[in-house]
Amino acid sequence: MTITADQIGKKYRREWIFRGVDLTLVAGNSYTFVGPNGSGKSTLLQVLAGMQPASAGKLTYSLDGAKPLDEEAWYKYIVLAAPYLELIEELTLSELLAFHVQFKPLRPGVDATALMDRMQLSHARNKEIKFFSSGMKQRVKLGLALFSDARLVLLDEPTANLDRQGAAWYRDAVKELLTRPDCLLLIGSNQPDEYDFCPNVIDVTQWKR
Repeated sequence: MTITADQIGKKYRREWIFRGVDLTLVAGNSYTFVGPNGSGKSTLLQVLAGMQPASAGKLTYSLDGAKPLDEEAWYKYIVLAAPYLELIEELTLSELLAFHVQFKPLRPGVDATALMDRMQLSHARNKEIKFFSSGMKQRVKLGLALFSDARLVLLDEPTANLDRQGAAWYRDAVKELLTRPDCLLLIGSNQPDEYDFCPNVIDVTQWKR
């Protein structure tokens, strides 16, 4: 998977959140977008994921050197974990995972039972998500992103609501993900502990003009 951003920009009303973004993001690598609150990190991630349309420029996805993918097919390759995403709180954890895999299969060798073990949430398999703590919900979001069979993984503020043990779990899981040469990891963060393993750190304020 390769994402190419050619002079990408995003504005709300008359204000440009960012513009002139030129990037080539290549599978087998991780990239972290940093900047102060309100600088556009989350918005840029959402534009790169195709969740929001760009106001200017062109965004292309290509797979294994083939011709660019059709925009309608992008969702097949993407997973996103972020504090602003909601889980279906009326479902139990087991029901949520069964629902999720209908649309996004898990990585080979990982089934729903194994994923609950990996998230250290097997004890809560029959509990409704609405009764989970904020840290448990964040672990579910991260687990669904890190262990789904996706080429592009986006993590926005990945350790939000996690305690020290949860943050350590995140680091172990994300480092395992980085052993996959076909995976492209994008992170939005202001916390060095969330990305200090990442060799490509990009300050989004360079595109504020």
